[in-house]
Amino acid sequence: MAVLLIRLAGPMQSWGDSSRYARRTTRREPTKSGIVGLIASALGRTREDPVDDLAQLELAVRVEQPGQLMRDFQTERPMDGGKPMPLSDRYYLADACFLVALGGPDEMLEKVEVALRLPRRPLYLGRRSCPADMPLCLGIDGEARDVRQVLSREPWRASERYKSRHADVLALEMVADARDGEVCESWADYPLTYSAAGRRYACRPVTRLRVPNPDIVALDDASSDKVSAATVLEPNVGEAPVHDPLGWME
Repeated sequence: MAVLLIRLAGPMQSWGDSSRYARRTTRREPTKSGIVGLIASALGRTREDPVDDLAQLELAVRVEQPGQLMRDFQTERPMDGGKPMPLSDRYYLADACFLVALGGPDEMLEKVEVALRLPRRPLYLGRRSCPADMPLCLGIDGEARDVRQVLSREPWRASERYKSRHADVLALEMVADARDGEVCESWADYPLTYSAAGRRYACRPVTRLRVPNPDIVALDDASSDKVSAATVLEPNVGEAPVHDPLGWME
């Protein structure tokens, strides 16, 4: 097993998993369906091609900078004077940055890395109006065995401007594929097919973690002449997460 690191940043991102009709919301973190779709596009796959091999990769996402929620009120009227489209609200994350870790077989991740560096199709952060910033692919850690441990020691990838304004951030939030016994949420973002005849998704158990900010840990170690490693702070097993139905509006 190896771990591939991907940096998702750009002016806007949008990661919906339950959007319907005229209200298109976004999650606060990238969805598995969005990341798998981005990789499938880089590999040159069509909507009818299977994505089981990509969806089975273990996923963890660390929030480098959460960004700001932005609402876009859209109107659309045909130039031929026909019936206008319904008014719609579309939500985006502005100025956000995420660090993605994908765990899986070395050979598969090597193909994904090559495709992300030389994509066969344009790459978007959830929607076509959201192009990705560079660098996108940060390489493969061939000796890694755990996506969470890799994210716990990777340098903080937020912008320098964001870091200067949030120098007191001691821990970073992470969302990851849940493991046995962990308290989790259910996200409807496990892609089964992107077919034009009808996209289909399954539910995926997701757990939330917090890891020490590697930059702060490094500074502490340097000042105290001690060598220590940032460890993953696991959630309290058996404790139900607090559900806020309007949390995405914060």
